[in-house]
Amino acid sequence: MITPDEIRDNIARVHDRIRAAGGDPQAVRLIAVTKAFGPELARAALAAGLTDLGENYAQELLAKQADLTADPLPEGPVPTWHFLGNLQTNKVRHLASCVGVWQSVDRSGLVREIAKRAPGAAVLVQVNLSGETQKGGCDRSAVPELVAEARAAGLDVRGLMGVGPAGEPEAARAGFRWLVDRAAELDLPERSIGMSADLEVAVQEGATMIRVGRDLFGPRPPR
Repeated sequence: MITPDEIRDNIARVHDRIRAAGGDPQAVRLIAVTKAFGPELARAALAAGLTDLGENYAQELLAKQADLTADPLPEGPVPTWHFLGNLQTNKVRHLASCVGVWQSVDRSGLVREIAKRAPGAAVLVQVNLSGETQKGGCDRSAVPELVAEARAAGLDVRGLMGVGPAGEPEAARAGFRWLVDRAAELDLPERSIGMSADLEVAVQEGATMIRVGRDLFGPRPPR
């Protein structure tokens, strides 16, 4: 099990990569992805100073939140949970009380359900940048309409989120640039792009959030 001190060392290395790419670690929010790890990893991340935690699966997030609620850390840090994965509308009611930022809003039905279960919630509209069918996100052409719909529903639309294509990091550049340009056109301050493999490209193109798991916590255990 990785220790908080080891995580702090890994945070410093990620910050060094952000600086080397021309970014400011204070201006690029680090979303620590705890997917596939147990609740003890979430505790270690909080103890290391990481409070923005990302999850892809509803049951894993709920189990970790329940563990932290039942036995809070003595020093008192609490997580802001970012939901990152493909989300079924019937899971929203279970997650509404603990998700702080919904990063994978990609369709009208999800907008309506989040607005019903968590009025005023902070959301990011996810865009499918790569065209890969296994990845979530709305079509690029649907972004303005979905952003407008979420705003009209009373949600706090913070920005856009996208995942780069599989392969070399440079392959993500054009999509990341497109997302940052669209966010600016729509007056959205947050651009959640980049993960462990392609964070330099994301930083260079204007990321305000990067989602990192492996380079903070090591390889994920098998599911």
